[in-house]
Amino acid sequence: MKIVDLMIKDPITISEDTTVSEAIACMKTNSIRHLPVVADDQRLLGFVTLADLKQGLIPSMVSDLTLKDLMIKKPITVPADRDIEIAAQLIYKHKIGGLPVVEDDKLVGIITVTDLLGAFINMMGMLSASSRVDVAMDDKPGVLKQAIQVVNDAGGDIINIAMTAQKPGRRIYYFRLSACDTSGIRQALEGAGFEVMDTMD
Repeated sequence: MKIVDLMIKDPITISEDTTVSEAIACMKTNSIRHLPVVADDQRLLGFVTLADLKQGLIPSMVSDLTLKDLMIKKPITVPADRDIEIAAQLIYKHKIGGLPVVEDDKLVGIITVTDLLGAFINMMGMLSASSRVDVAMDDKPGVLKQAIQVVNDAGGDIINIAMTAQKPGRRIYYFRLSACDTSGIRQALEGAGFEVMDTMD
């Protein structure tokens, strides 16, 4: 999936002449936590977050502190044609909540942690009625293929499979299935020598 498929197109923006209190009001009115700062030609000038603005609100009332002082002047950005994994890696690595999406230095969208989480939940099928079987297995060629066959033969309809490393040479696979009674699948897996860690109907 590309960033362009997930980003918020034509996001709400502000100019660098906007006051701190106006920017906060804009965020509250629109229930957002990030605002790109742009020039008249949509060229990206900076990026502000609600947390930054709240910290600067009181100082701005008693001094000459402006939005120009508070905004991130060279924010981390991503192009629209990159994979969403790139955006996720940048957000995680830099511990930020969102990224402006730019083309030729002009803002074309914004992508946030919430957007990425929504995509992950959708891809994992978490919002649809489903069941899950968690299986620990050795990290050896052919083992996963065997487990998939056992699940299929036991009547399990696999939606997706996620994996995490438990320790070197051993992994836990999370089989998300169409809603079903997992008892028969568990019995079949254990009968084939697999360690079933948990199930959810």
